[in-house]
Amino acid sequence: MMIRRLALAGALSLIAGTATADCAFENETEVRILSAAFEAWNAVTEAMAECGNVSAELDQEFRTKQPSAFAANPSLYHVGGVSNGTITPLMNEGTIRPLDDLVAEYGQHLSPNQLIRINGEILAVAMMVNTQHLMYRADILEDLGIPVPATWEEVLAAAEVIREAGVVDYPLGATMRAGWNIAQDFNNMFLGFGGTFVNDDSTPNVNTEAGVRALEMMMRMTEYMDPEYLVSDSTYVQQQFQQGRIAMANLWASRAAAMNIEEESQVVGLVATAAAPTAMPGGAPATTLWWDGIVIAANISDENAENAFRVAMEGLDEEMVRANNDDAIWLVPGYQPTPLAEGAIATATAEPAPLSYPSTSQMGLMHTALGNELPAYFTGDVTAEEALAAAEAAYITAAQEAGLLD
Repeated sequence: MMIRRLALAGALSLIAGTATADCAFENETEVRILSAAFEAWNAVTEAMAECGNVSAELDQEFRTKQPSAFAANPSLYHVGGVSNGTITPLMNEGTIRPLDDLVAEYGQHLSPNQLIRINGEILAVAMMVNTQHLMYRADILEDLGIPVPATWEEVLAAAEVIREAGVVDYPLGATMRAGWNIAQDFNNMFLGFGGTFVNDDSTPNVNTEAGVRALEMMMRMTEYMDPEYLVSDSTYVQQQFQQGRIAMANLWASRAAAMNIEEESQVVGLVATAAAPTAMPGGAPATTLWWDGIVIAANISDENAENAFRVAMEGLDEEMVRANNDDAIWLVPGYQPTPLAEGAIATATAEPAPLSYPSTSQMGLMHTALGNELPAYFTGDVTAEEALAAAEAAYITAAQEAGLLD
């Protein structure tokens, strides 16, 4: 079985050679899966491994590896762990297969909201919902008499009080690693300020007042963060929390359970969650809603696809959820919400609710352009407007190459 702390540190491979009584069938064909590395995927792949002959690679760089791995013929993996933000390149290249027949044969237990339909076909099976929500040290806020922040202005005010008190190394953490992570943090804040990424004609629309306000707010946040924030991803922030080094962060709900792993965490029972802060009073939480789930490779035989799907379903059953209830906000039947899920649920049910991240080619290109161009603003090399203009130019080039723009 996988060791949790290693799974979260980076890439990890698991190979199980024999089936156990917990699997409904004995798997005699190798099944390989590539997914992200966090507690929920750890739980799912361990449950899959009970069928035997399962090799699971959990890697935080999965999104850069999947496109070429699934484009190989035969595919290097049978199952992919994806989200609504990472399925797009696989979908666009036709390297994942429709699952309608497999769902009809082996997925009768799936609930309707698990079936991800794109252009009328089931292309993925969702296992959980995820969002970035406010995680905070409840003991610190209580000791200092700080109300739970509901806006980013209130977060910054709280951070100032915490810094003056000197109770942690840094009041704030954030997933602002250059590349995908900083783009996502910008996307959250940009939507919170009412931004729209592209126009109806697919031209870019981020070099706007909302874009500048988003970057300026993010820059203000950095005053209360570890100076090495441009290398800070989800695992980095999670470990900052676990080591007692930070007091607040807008972090993925899928990371919340790790706060209470006794062998890793120094803050067991001390971290609470709330809805993602709003960027503007009365606005929506400045975040996006995501799902995570599985896809099946197109470039494998139908027999291997059927076998892989059956194994995946063993990983997404009620037994797995009962054993790992706290690791995610599961869409799988049997889930019982926990206190650490309160922030994500409050975010998802806010009025108005945050936007779901769109699985579109345009958004995929924009996300990449932002991740490449925005770090220059935070290193002081360009202004906010110059960084956003560079992102728009990079997007236009990519969109023209993809045939989305003339």
